[in-house]
Parts: sequence; C-alpha cells; structure tokens
Amino acid sequence: MKIIPAIDLIGGKCVRLRFGDYNQKTEYYEDPLEAAKQFEAAGIKHLHLVDLDGAKQGKPANMEVLKRIATHTSLKIDFGGGIRKKEDIEQVLNAGAAQVTVGSLAVKEPATVVEYLRYFGPEKLIIGADIKDGNIAVNAWQEVSNRPAVEFLNFYAQNGARYAICTDISRDGSLQGVNVDFYRHLQEACPDICFIASGGVASLSDLQQLQATGLYGVIVGKAIYEGYIQLSDLAKLIKNDAY
Repeated sequence: MKIIPAIDLIGGKCVRLRFGDYNQKTEYYEDPLEAAKQFEAAGIKHLHLVDLDGAKQGKPANMEVLKRIATHTSLKIDFGGGIRKKEDIEQVLNAGAAQVTVGSLAVKEPATVVEYLRYFGPEKLIIGADIKDGNIAVNAWQEVSNRPAVEFLNFYAQNGARYAICTDISRDGSLQGVNVDFYRHLQEACPDICFIASGGVASLSDLQQLQATGLYGVIVGKAIYEGYIQLSDLAKLIKNDAY
C-alpha cells in the first residue's frame, strides 16, 4: 500500500481543512516545497497535491507551486482541483505532475471525462470521488449530489478508469480515525478499481488496518502536520517495505 502525503493549497500555502470547510482552515507551511522535501527525505515517493483555490474557481490556480515541487523533488505528484478542460490536464502534466485527479467534472460531465480517459490513458487520470452519506460531493465538497458512489465508480471502471481517490468527507481533516468498513465495501463493490483512501487517518494503526484490506494506497494529511504520525515512523515502515 502506497503512503501518499497530501498538500492542500490555498493562496500558495500548505493548509488543511476540517470536513472540507473553507472556514475551518489551518495553515502549516508558508512554502509547500518545504513540506514536500521533508516527505521525500523520509523515503516517500508519492504526493497528493490539491489546488483548493482551483476547485473553487473552476481552473487550476496554483501551477507555480506544482512546478516548483516537480522541479525540486523526485516525488510522483498527482494534482487535482479545478480541472475542467483538456487543456487543463495538458497544462498540469506539462508542469510536472505524473497524474491528474478529476473530481467535479467526472460527476457533471461523464462523457467528457470518458473522452479524456481514452485520450490521455488510464495511467494519467485518477477519478476523484468525494463521498458523503454514500453519495458523491462536488465543488470542493460544497455540494452533495444524488449520485450513489458505487454506481459512479463502476461506471468509470467500465469505461477504462483504473484509479480512484475516495475521500470520506465525514472524517476528512478530523483525525477521528478511518472508516475501514467504508473502504472495504467500496473495494468489494468496485473490484476493478485501485482505491486510494482519504479521510480521517490519525495513527499508524489506521494505516495497518487499511493495509489489511488490500487498498492500493492511502492519503495522509493532517495526522502528519499535527504530529499524530511522525515522518520518522513512516520512514521506518517504508524502509522495511511494509508499505
């Protein structure tokens, strides 16, 4: 299971939101590159970079941060937030991202995203599924649709998608611990998707429980920034090939 730290961006700074609420924001790094370099030094290979400004504006807004991290680290970056057009994807990939996460657009314009999957290939695109009460949420978690998450994910699996980041909004940024049954259910219901869990990770025990489900990856954010999980402990796990 891949451990993937998250850097959420507002105004070019590294922040975290509680329950996806822009009014419950905490800033951690003035320069997100500093955080990225610490992750790399711990032996971490992947990074989840979220452009929260872009998610609100409907177009990528923190491209310079992406370029700096891609230029000054070897991290494999997946970038999401505000992706709407083919040109947005091309811009993000050209700026150094290895993959692009498409969330709101995947809900609102499925035919467009299927076209992008065929054009860019399943290795370049990740379907972002922000989930609340079993349904998909969009627009930086500000709106909950009536689309069941399982139906949504299986539709994309049938149309070539291979990866999905699934965020449990009810726990995101809360440090309440992960809902293991939630992710186990998704894997059983959508067996053709490589799932990356997101939301609520608060301890090494959470990581161990998720690993036991066979998940492809897990995103860790606030638990690192608040010191609930130490990078030194993650470095040991990675060195021992446990993750």
